[in-house]
Parts: sequence; structure tokens; C-alpha cells
Amino acid sequence: MIEFKEPLAVAEIRWLPESEGGRASGPPSAPVYAATVTFPSSGAALLSILVQYICTQPDGTTLANIGFLVPDLARPHLRVGAELQITEGPTVVAHAVVRELLPAE
Repeated sequence: MIEFKEPLAVAEIRWLPESEGGRASGPPSAPVYAATVTFPSSGAALLSILVQYICTQPDGTTLANIGFLVPDLARPHLRVGAELQITEGPTVVAHAVVRELLPAE
């Protein structure tokens, strides 16, 4: 199991339904979900993201802690309001927006 010690931010995630290319099994149920991510507006390279579920909001979106396997590559792109696309292989499975930056420990 992947251990997730130092999240960098809290993101609001909208998991796409299967009909829009999302996961057939729905949102991940593992305590920590590993995938890839892009920051469409920054042109950043594909990065490996870690997602730790916090809660489901009334509108169906998920709040989650997010971190990265190589945090230093992600930090320049993280800001409140930054948009991310979570991917599995070439398929976008979720859209996310950074809602809060967390202090470094």
C-alpha cells in the first residue's frame, strides 16, 4: 500500500461517469489512490498524483488531500484555483480544482 504522509493541497474532484469516459467502477475506494495528472493551463509534464479521500460533498464532488510522487515537480503549478485532469493511461477520469494549499511540514 502507498503511504501518504505529506499532502500538498486539498482539491475538489469531480469524477466523470463512465458515459463521459470515467471509471467503470466509479470513484476509487482505496484509502490512497495513485494515478497521473496534468495541469492543462500550465503545460506541465504528466505527473504522478496521490489522492486521499476526505469526504463527499452535497453536490457529489469529492474533497481530497493530494500529493505527488515527486512534489518538487508539482509545487510550481499548485495554487488555489489551479485545475487538474486526473488520468488513467490516456483517459481523463476526473477534473479537480485546488481549494487549499497545505503548509509544508
